[in-house]
This record gives sequence, structure tokens and C-alpha cells, in this order.
Amino acid sequence: MSLCVAVLISSEFMPVSLLSPIASDLGVTEGRAGQAISVSGIFAVLTSLFVARLTKGADRRLVLAAFSLLLVISGVIVTFAPYYPVLMIGRALLGIAIGGFWSMSTAIIMRLVPAHSVPKALATLNAGNAIAATVAAPLGSLLGSYIGWRGAFFAVVPLALTSLVWQWVSLPSLLPQKRDRSPHVFSLLLRKRVSLGMASITLLFAGQFALFTYLRPFLETVTMVSVSTLSLLLLVMGLAGVLGTYVISGLLRTRLFSILGVVPLAMAAVAVGLVAYGSSVTITALLLAGWGLLGTAVPVGWGTWLSRTMPDDAEAGGGLQVAVIQLAITAGASVGGVLFDQAGWQTTFLFAAVALAGSSLFAVLAWRSSERPRR
Repeated sequence: MSLCVAVLISSEFMPVSLLSPIASDLGVTEGRAGQAISVSGIFAVLTSLFVARLTKGADRRLVLAAFSLLLVISGVIVTFAPYYPVLMIGRALLGIAIGGFWSMSTAIIMRLVPAHSVPKALATLNAGNAIAATVAAPLGSLLGSYIGWRGAFFAVVPLALTSLVWQWVSLPSLLPQKRDRSPHVFSLLLRKRVSLGMASITLLFAGQFALFTYLRPFLETVTMVSVSTLSLLLLVMGLAGVLGTYVISGLLRTRLFSILGVVPLAMAAVAVGLVAYGSSVTITALLLAGWGLLGTAVPVGWGTWLSRTMPDDAEAGGGLQVAVIQLAITAGASVGGVLFDQAGWQTTFLFAAVALAGSSLFAVLAWRSSERPRR
């Protein structure tokens, strides 16, 4: 499953470094080529909202295999797309695979491992996300320069096939759990602690991607680093994220809400630190390492929260969580971009800090709503 996540995320962000050759080859503008990223996000949101109900009678092993097969088909379609609309169809299929797989992942992990091992299993799953997020763009650029953008996209197909076969061989049959009723995704928001948790998740990812999306122009124009140093800084941040996914898993058993409340505040402090000391390469490197360590680890915490808050509704809850995260990423990147252009990078980073501080507040409120009154 972790390998499949790595391939999904690599495929999702591969176009970031390949927009120019894609646009030139298909005869469209770079802006239209960039919609290949947006369309996968849209279909990921739609799939995550409805997948639990649409597949409620199916063996979860078959469902995961179907999404992995869609990943393979998507890669083939994009590789050989003769026209722009065909490319977009391939990217839409990728979005369905992303939304469906992520939505099901926490619920399936809860059935594969004992309850005390769920945080560690989620950390292993998220490590695939961290690694892919680190290498997708630079690897896509490297492969594109040698074998073209089509070759770069086709390179993920063998990995996707390997993931499909590996899951089919290793996963047991996971028949759907019988329940009197299956809640609709949106009905979960009527639960106070769920709505507070989702508010915290929204502000967390909006703040995180308001800053992260514009790190490259910040590093090039403020920190004044070379391309090689920039790549090294991003690599350090990604490797720190991989480390963070494992460090946090051992703390979540007893410190779940402490982590969910404190980590966004620490990330807000990093954002403010970048505003104050962004011209220093050394301090910036240390701050970005901290950002990677904290930011990549947080999804593990919220996955654990989901497993504890909605143990009987983890599939519907997972769908809601994925939809909220995808929408928050889009909103954060959009607002951050407007602020970056209109008011400067400092405003964007300070907006990220405020959003992250708000995430901490809602995490505390979610924790208090989960506490049972003593008798």
C-alpha cells in the first residue's frame, strides 16, 4: 500500500516539472497544461465523498486492486495521449484512483493490524507519500530531459503494476463489515468533535500549502540560493519528513492531541522565522528541516485521530478527510498566490502562520469535546 501511495503521489505531481514540454507537444498553453494537476484534484474530491457508499458491498481487496489498476491505465493513457482531451481523461482517472485509495487506506489499515500498531502502520503508509513528494518534481525533470515527458510518465507504470500485483498477493480478502446503516459523509459533520477536527485539518493544510507552494520563488529571490542549493534544501526538507513520520508514530499512542495541538503552532513559528531570517541560508535550512519534520508527520496524527474518533465509520470518515484536505490544499495555494502577487511573500507566509495557529486552536477544541465528564 505504501508503494502504491508513492506511485500515486509521484504521478499526481509529475506535471509540475514537465508543463513546458507537455504544452509544446500537445499545442496548448502552459496554463492549460497545468490544469492536468487541477483535474486530478477535482476527481479525487468527488471520488472521496462517494466511494464508501458506492462500494459498500464489495471486497475491499478488490476495491484497492481496482484503484491500482486505474493508476496503471491512467499512466498508459497519459503516456500515449495524442491530444489534450485524452491527456485530461487520463488525469481524471488518476484523480479517481487517488481519492478512492486514500479514502479507504485508514479503514483498511485498521483491519490489517492490531489497534496499538495503527499509528506505526499509518506512518509506514505516509512514508511513501513523503518520499514521493520529495522526488516527484526533480525526478520528473531529470527523466524528461533524457527520455521526454511521455517517457517520464511511462516510468511509473511498471511501479504501478508491481504495486497492483504485490497488493493482490499480500492482502487478505476484506469483506465489507455489516452494519445496520452506512452514514453519509456529510452527516458526520453533525458530530461536534468531527466538525472541529475537520476545521483544524482545513486550516492546517491551507496554511501548510499557502507557504509550501511558494517556497521556490522565496528561496530564489529572498534567500538567493542557486538551483543546486535549492534542490538540496528541498531534499533535506523531504528527508526530514520521512524521519518525522516514524518519530511521531511512537508518540501518538499517548500524546495524540498534544501533537495535533502543538505541531501546528511549531509550524507557525517556522513560518514567522522564515519571514524574520529568510535571508540567511543557514537559518533557512534549519527552519525548512523543521518544517519537513513537522508538516509531513501531521497526516499520521490525523489518520490516528480518525481511527479513534470514527472506528465504526472509518471509510466514510476517510472520504470526508480526503475531500477536506484536497479542498484545503487548493484554497491555501490559491489564497497564498493572490497574497504573494498583491502584497508580497511576507504576507503569504504570515497568512500561513495565522492559519496554522487556528488549526492548533481547533485541535484543542476537538480534544476538549472528546473528553468525557467524570462521574
